[in-house]
Amino acid sequence: MSRDTLAVHGGEPDAHPHDALAAPIVQTATYTFENTAALRDFFEGRTEREEYGRYGNPSVRLVEQKIAALEATDDAVAFGSGMAAVTTSILALTKAGAHVVLFSDCYRRTRQFVKTVLGRFGVTHTLVPPADLDALREAIRPETRLVVSEAPTNPYNTVVDLPALVAICREAGVKTLIDSTFATPINLRPAEHGVDLVVHSATKYLGGHNDVLAGVVAGKRGAVSLIRDLRHVLGGVLDPHAAYLVQRGMKTLALRVARQNETAQALAQALEDHPRVKRVWYPGLASHPQHEVAKRLMSPGFGGVVTFALDADCDTTSRFVDALDIPKIAPSLGGVESLVEQPALMSYYELSSAQRAEVGIPDELVRYAVGLEDPDELIGDVLRALSLL
Repeated sequence: MSRDTLAVHGGEPDAHPHDALAAPIVQTATYTFENTAALRDFFEGRTEREEYGRYGNPSVRLVEQKIAALEATDDAVAFGSGMAAVTTSILALTKAGAHVVLFSDCYRRTRQFVKTVLGRFGVTHTLVPPADLDALREAIRPETRLVVSEAPTNPYNTVVDLPALVAICREAGVKTLIDSTFATPINLRPAEHGVDLVVHSATKYLGGHNDVLAGVVAGKRGAVSLIRDLRHVLGGVLDPHAAYLVQRGMKTLALRVARQNETAQALAQALEDHPRVKRVWYPGLASHPQHEVAKRLMSPGFGGVVTFALDADCDTTSRFVDALDIPKIAPSLGGVESLVEQPALMSYYELSSAQRAEVGIPDELVRYAVGLEDPDELIGDVLRALSLL
């Protein structure tokens, strides 16, 4: 099936209970057994069914099967948030004495988890520059167990060469984990390039309506099974109603992403030609450092997030953001509503201007996540706000 068709039908059974067209929400915390014989059959592997809500739920399982179908992987496991998916996966694949390599532009909370939490348990780490595969090769040690990156990254849309990254890691016997939230399975399937585990914050494009928190990890059956077992212990499960919202959102994923691809490309081109814009980071632009890599790996488009730096200071950049009429000022991305943020004053507010510059977040940076509004009106709104500076 095409990705468009998989978004609608992938992972779905031939029929739902009670002949319902839409998947019912199985809103229960526990499951009953008819008698002791049924209980024995379950624990001795003669029947497959659910036992307790922390270990599984049909509504959650449907999301996992749909993701696995879209990512073309053996299996997937869902969580209550994207961070629960990332942290549980990393914990499942590391132990005391292990070493993890991260690209320095990974999501800041992922970096924080590896640097602070894992460090307390004897796991060391190395940060390497964005998309720098030579630095990655040099950073890998005998005790390295995992390499973590995003594709594209947040907020600069860096696209690492996944086949080359996988080749380096396989030679060293190292697992790979790629957060592909920005791309979605519509634009990129990392597993097709050999990546072991693919993570999504389903809060973003998969849910698609800014109304649910969820995360998912897809990959080979053995690795996913390890992560699922640890989820059972740590308890970061996805709620059945939240699972329903995610699978409902995924029905329109291909349509939404196609529109966001087109709008973001047009917005990036309009910004690149504007005199008040110093630089634009969007993989669909020839000026992007990894444009050729993105063209090779991503199809049909390059995602719905455009990051740009104004020729302005912090306060002037804030005035630009405030002058926009259509997008809301908010964290997150991937929903039907356009969202905008000045990262220096959103995710990095607690740092000084100098400290933000050290981690690659200048005061004049803007991240714009396009929604499904009229493209011409979105672009017109941005150009009007720029004209006021």
